[in-house]
Parts: sequence; structure tokens; C-alpha cells
Amino acid sequence: MTDPSRAPGKQGSLAEVFLVSLKLGLVSFGGPIAHLGTFHNEYVILKKWLDEKSYTDLVGLCQFLPGPASSQLGISIGTIRAGFWGGIVAWFGFTAPSAIALIVFALLLRRFDFAGAAWIHGLKIVAVAVVAQAIFLLWKKLIRSTSQIGIAIGAALALSFWNSSFAQITLIFSAGILGYFLFKSRSDAEVFSLPIGVSHRFAIGCLCLFFGLLALLPAIRLFSSDARLWMADSFFRSGALVFGGGHVVLPLLEKELVPIGLISEQDFLVGYGAAQAVPGPLFTFASYLGAVIGGIPGAILATFFIFLPAYLSIIGVLPFWNSIRSDRRVQGILTGVNCAVVGILIAAFYRPLWTDSIRSFGDFCLASVLVVLLVFFKFPSWIAVIVGSLGSVLIRLLPL
Repeated sequence: MTDPSRAPGKQGSLAEVFLVSLKLGLVSFGGPIAHLGTFHNEYVILKKWLDEKSYTDLVGLCQFLPGPASSQLGISIGTIRAGFWGGIVAWFGFTAPSAIALIVFALLLRRFDFAGAAWIHGLKIVAVAVVAQAIFLLWKKLIRSTSQIGIAIGAALALSFWNSSFAQITLIFSAGILGYFLFKSRSDAEVFSLPIGVSHRFAIGCLCLFFGLLALLPAIRLFSSDARLWMADSFFRSGALVFGGGHVVLPLLEKELVPIGLISEQDFLVGYGAAQAVPGPLFTFASYLGAVIGGIPGAILATFFIFLPAYLSIIGVLPFWNSIRSDRRVQGILTGVNCAVVGILIAAFYRPLWTDSIRSFGDFCLASVLVVLLVFFKFPSWIAVIVGSLGSVLIRLLPL
């Protein structure tokens, strides 16, 4: 069988690609922006698999698409280095460490009763601080005009009255339409050539599968009570609609899984807090959720379907990226969508994060300290997990 993708230039072995990506999966803390810096050091400076321009171009493409940018970047580089299977093993190496760690945590959570533990509540407070940091950074990066502020605040207010997974999807598409009319007059983006060969036929097949699953899974779900099918639909749709970074997956998954009883609000937020302590992509939060819902088989299913849209979209768009990115109308649509996802994150910050996690003045003080550490002192998230867990235990011992 021939590879669907053939990359130009020097080819490496699958073992080489896997070992490098596994190393990155073990040491890449700090979220997608920090991951991009770690990737640059490894792939451009140390390994010299890409030059600066090619790396920058790939980063631009991955940030353009829905899904986890660092995972998509790893898939792209793996494909360049070792063809079709290189992209697969690059994703697996980067994803496996955090996925395994969160699956183990979920299984322990199912085995032992941690419901009343102070350190578990501390993880929920960590989640509050991490999402506050994400809102701050995304607002600073994406919101620049009065129109953009209006879309973001409007989305947040709309979800305060009508908060469901369907409402979130409706807002994302509505914001895209607004963006088409409000922001399309901006200048064209620079056009570049990516150093990767992906056949148009294979790329179109990936895009057809992407949109086909996005349409078919919800339709099939209507006629089935199989929890596995519901999980596949929820995780695929959430992975396909995440713009603006991994933290945006929180409100999407929460509205998909909690209201129908697949997981409790407490277990959901505890897992999100725990996900901040492990390296690798934040999307492996899905591995935890799947394990809580359905053990190891559930974890495998959730992990596969949350990442599948990222793979299909990055491989599907590569051959067409130049013409797409230079279209001002597409840029306008994405500007509107990015504003809406900031608003969705703001709504999720208040409910369920704040309302479920901040129960006392001590909780408020601890959350404030964590926000300061993350936003202003730029502490890594795993330190926030330690401080949050220990701080919550201390609060239980003090009259706060």
C-alpha cells in the first residue's frame, strides 16, 4: 500500500518521529502557546526538520483551523518527515503520556470515594483560575474593536439565558455570518507555499469524512440509545467546533455530557483541574471523561473521536491553504467565530465553573491568588495545581 501523503525532502523513520514526539509529550507543559515554543526548539533549532519560514507557515495554518493547534502542528511535521504514518505516530507520541495519566486518575476516582476531599475541591478552583487566564489571553489576542467586543459580550449574555450545546453551535455559526459582513474588508493575508505534499484526492476525502461525520453522527444518535454512539457524537462535534484553544472545549463538552447524566458536574470539573497538571494537549481531558464514563474502552473511544476532527481538518486543508487563507471573506468569518468563542468561555467561567467551585471567601481568595500566579507571574499550570490542592486543604483547616 502506498502512503496517501508524500512529503518532499529528506524522509525520516517512524521510530525517529515517534521518539521525538514522545519526548515532547512528556515535557510540554503550559498550554498550546508554550507547546509551539517547545516544538520550535525541538523541530527547527535542534532537529532542523523545518526551516523558520516553513514552521511559521504551519503554525499559521494550525491556528486557522478548529482543534488543538499543537497536536495539528505535530501531525503536520510528522507527515512532512515520514509520510502518512509519520503524522499518525507523531500524534500518538505527543498524546499518549497525558492521556494515560488522566485515564489512570479517572480509574482511581471511580475506585475510591474522593467526593468530599479538600484537594479535589482545590482542583475545581484551579479550573476557575485556568479558564480566567485563558479568557484574559484570548481577549488580549483576539478582541480589538468595538464590533468584536459586541460579538463576544453578546455571545456571553445569550448563553446566560439559553445555554445548551445547540445554542453554542448556533452562536458560533451566527458569529461567522456577522464576521463575513463586518470584517471582510480587511486586507488579504500573505500567501505562502507549504513544504508538504498531500494529494488533492486524499485531502478531499478527509474533508468529506469530516463534514459527513459532523452531519451523520447527530442524525444517527436520534435513533439510538447506545451510550457509545452518544459519546462518539459529543466528542467528535466538540473537537470539530473548537476555535481559540483547548480551553474552549470545556463549555462544549460540559453541555454535551453533564445534562444527559453521562458524568456529574463534580467529576467533570475535577478532571478539568487535573488536566492542568499533565503535559501534552489539553484535549486529553477527553481521555479522563471517557474513562469515568466507560472505563478504558470509553477512554479510547473519547480520545479517538475528540482528535479525529483535528487530523481530518489539517490533512484536508493543506493542499488548499494558500487560496483559502488569502480570501478576505474567510478571514472575516474566522474573526467573528473567534469573538464568539471568547464569549462562550466567559459564560462557562460563570456557570458552571464559578457557581459550582467558589463556595466561600477562602475559595475566592485562593482562586484570586492562582489567577495572579498564572496571568501576571506566568507560573506553569502544574504549579497552580499543587498550590490549589494544598491551598484548599489549608482552607478547610482555617475559619475562612
